[in-house]
Amino acid sequence: MTDPPLDPNEETRRAWNANAAYWDGRMGEGNDFVEVLTWPASERMLTLRPGERVLDVACGNGLTSRRMAALGAQVVALDFAEGMIAHARARTEGTDLATRIDYRVLDAADERALLALGERAFDAALCAMALFDMAEIAPLMRALARLLKPGGRFVFSVLHPCLNGAGVIHVAEQEERCGQIVTTYSVKVSTYMTPVVVPALAMRGQPQPQPLFHRSLQMLLGTAFEAGFVLDALEERAFPPDHPPSTNLLSWGANFSEIPPVLVARVRLTR
Repeated sequence: MTDPPLDPNEETRRAWNANAAYWDGRMGEGNDFVEVLTWPASERMLTLRPGERVLDVACGNGLTSRRMAALGAQVVALDFAEGMIAHARARTEGTDLATRIDYRVLDAADERALLALGERAFDAALCAMALFDMAEIAPLMRALARLLKPGGRFVFSVLHPCLNGAGVIHVAEQEERCGQIVTTYSVKVSTYMTPVVVPALAMRGQPQPQPLFHRSLQMLLGTAFEAGFVLDALEERAFPPDHPPSTNLLSWGANFSEIPPVLVARVRLTR
């Protein structure tokens, strides 16, 4: 007899625990995606003020938690992968930021556990590059609508649903143009409207793939709208043309400066 298939949420948790040490070692306190694409826009949209309480959802090794704490925020940081929280705590213990961050093992799909953090207890929330790792996002959106104070903001970054999800292929085409050989870089999209789950690599070489849950833009934002949020900021983030080249010409970088691999958005409560 074969074992029954794992629940998608549990499969994801096991994958991130398996990959935690590798991911932490490679990511550290940030990489190009963080420094160039996600964090600058997230910091602008959060507009954090010293003393505000912030919820860091799916915090991973805590790199965004520490950045928000360094801005003066009091941070409750949660992740459902025990291995990730262990690395987050190890990177924070003994630093000046340790008293400003409360790390917890908590599943962002567990609405009841989220609400136990305290209704109307947070000024803002952040989810950095993780909504596509969640089998369900509706419980999180519903909980945030009750966890945030009136006018509270939720900032999230994701792989661009239209241009960097399942069914996207990187393409390089060469042609002779006016006596010169010209290479044009583009992406080809074959799947978008239908939600799918595919095995993915957050980083090449990681011990095992993790499930990636592709949702169209209307599904992603629609779930926030249904919970009572409105969209009031959005940036599509691409690497600049002068970004240092990668050894892999088909990797995200300067060659794809006209195509944003990341979307950063802010939603606010309307009720």
